[in-house]
Amino acid sequence: MPIAVIAAMPEELAGLRSVAERLEPVAAHPFAVVRGRIEGVDVLLAECGIGKVNAAALTQALLGSGAQRVIMTGVAGGVDPRLAVGDIVVSVDAVQHDVDVRALGYEAGRVPGEALLAWPADPLLHAFALAAATEVAAEAGVRALSGRVASGDQFVADPERVAALFAEFGAACAEMEGAAVAQVCARWGAPFVIVRSVSDTADHAAEVDFRAFTVLAADRSVAVVRGTLRRVHASVGADGA
Repeated sequence: MPIAVIAAMPEELAGLRSVAERLEPVAAHPFAVVRGRIEGVDVLLAECGIGKVNAAALTQALLGSGAQRVIMTGVAGGVDPRLAVGDIVVSVDAVQHDVDVRALGYEAGRVPGEALLAWPADPLLHAFALAAATEVAAEAGVRALSGRVASGDQFVADPERVAALFAEFGAACAEMEGAAVAQVCARWGAPFVIVRSVSDTADHAAEVDFRAFTVLAADRSVAVVRGTLRRVHASVGADGA
């Protein structure tokens, strides 16, 4: 029962590919998916590309190919004022901040027809990921934070928008894919968690910070994913992973 590990960009998945054993391609057109083992756990690794549509399409394909659980990894812009570049966020839940149907009486972020404003991460995966993030953060001298992931099809680089995301949604970080993964997983009843390392602070310097720190931040997320998988393996054993 493989765990799908999804990232938007090659830099966010390269570290996991490099440590995976017995890699082999899996048919999941139009996506390039590989199957292997990391930390004793059977995994499916794939890049979705940028944005919520790409993320949802890949998640659907991987769940349809037999993935039982999903970890979304990569970088994000920090929204919570406590966060700095290099810090780590583990999702409590995920919301689509760019959904706006308030003219019809819905609250900001709510997708019509969905019972929830934000889709909650699986408690066990969240606990494993937070323990791993805390360990990685302590070694690196950064902060690990459990919080809400806010997703939208926009690169947030405006201090006023950052403040609004924190005020409206209580977001810890902003990115462009996680909530779409969460929504699809909720439809399937599949456990998920999102792990994001802060590559910028989603403000006027976001573009500069993002380019400078993406690789470092992505490597930190990879370390958290590996720690999460180790805990999954210890919990269920090699045969049940």
